[in-house]
Amino acid sequence: MSAIAVEPPGQRDVGSVWRAAARALLFVAVLAAFWGLWEGYRALWIHEAWTWPFAVDSSTMPHLHDVIRALFKPPSSGTGNKLITLLLHSAVFTAKEAAVGFALGASVGFLLGVVLSQSRLLQRGILPFVVASQTIPILAVAPIVVVYLGSIQVAAWFSVAVIAAYLTFFPVTINTLRGLHAADRRALELMRSYAAPRRTVLWKLRIPSALPYIFSALRVSASASVVGAIIGELPSGIQEGLGGEILVFHQYYSLDPTQLWATNIIAAALGIAFFIVIAIAERLVVRRAPENVA
Repeated sequence: MSAIAVEPPGQRDVGSVWRAAARALLFVAVLAAFWGLWEGYRALWIHEAWTWPFAVDSSTMPHLHDVIRALFKPPSSGTGNKLITLLLHSAVFTAKEAAVGFALGASVGFLLGVVLSQSRLLQRGILPFVVASQTIPILAVAPIVVVYLGSIQVAAWFSVAVIAAYLTFFPVTINTLRGLHAADRRALELMRSYAAPRRTVLWKLRIPSALPYIFSALRVSASASVVGAIIGELPSGIQEGLGGEILVFHQYYSLDPTQLWATNIIAAALGIAFFIVIAIAERLVVRRAPENVA
C-alpha cells in the first residue's frame, strides 16, 4: 500500500502567502503596464498629431496621474469635501441598489431556470421570451420601469434595483438551465433505479452539479447589476448615486474632464468589488461541495 503524502500545515500556510504575493505582484504589473500603454499612446498621438481614431488631448485622454490627483481635490460642483469622499458616498448608495437588484434578479433567474428545467414544453414556450427580453436596450426599458413603479408609489431607488435585476436574471436563468441539464447521466440513472423522487434528484444531484455554471453567471451578473443601477439612476432623477454624479460631472467636462474619469474609476472599482465578493463565495461554496471534499 502506497503512503499518501500529507502537506504539513506550515507549508500550506507558506504556499498560500506566496500565492497571494504572486497575485498582488501580477496585479501591480498589469496596472503598471496599463498605465504605461495609456501614457505611451497619449504621448505618441500628440507628438505625431494623429487624429485617428480620435484626436488625443487633455480632454479626450487626460494624464492618469491627473485623474488620481482629482480624487483628492474638491469637485467643481461646489461641495467642500474631496471628490473621493463624495464618490465613495455615492458608490455606497449605488451599491445598495445594485445589491438589491442582484439578489432579486439572481433569485428570479435561478427559480426560472429550475422551473424551465422540469418541462420541455415550458422551455419551448417561455425561453424565447426570456431571450427576446434581452434584445430591448436597457436605456429604453429604464424610463418605463421608473415611470410605472413611480406611479404606484414605489421608492425611486427600488425602481433602479429592478432595472439592475433586469440585467441580472438572464445569464443566471440560462446558466442554471444549462447546469441542471449537465448532471452526470450515470448518476441520474442510478438515482432513477432507486426510484428517487424528482425533487430529490433536483436537490441532491442536479443543483450541486450546476453550481459551477450558476456561479459563472453570478460573476457576470454581479458586474452587470452595477451597470444597471448606474443606468437606472439617470432617468429616475436620483442624485445620490454614481449615475447622478456622472450627469453632474458631464456638465463640467469641458472645464475639468478628470472628474468624470475619476467617477468612472470608482464605478469600475465598485463592479470589481461585486465580482470579487461572488468569486469568494464561489470558492467557499463550490470547493466545499461534497463531491469536492475527499
